[in-house]
Amino acid sequence: MSHPHSLPYSERRLMRSHTDYYIAGVLGGFAETYGVDPTLVRILFAVGTLMSFGVMVPLYLVAWVVMP
Repeated sequence: MSHPHSLPYSERRLMRSHTDYYIAGVLGGFAETYGVDPTLVRILFAVGTLMSFGVMVPLYLVAWVVMP
């Protein structure tokens, strides 16, 4: 299987990461799929959580359930 970064956007599949995770691999999966630094994704998530009064947490839980 080829690396997700080498595939065009139309062929990438969003999946939880099995190698880069702290809780469920959701943010690591986003980082792997779109070729972004996982630390940056986690920082943006934390800032988004603080600025949106916790709306990001339910979105994370939904992604945890929905993402394979």
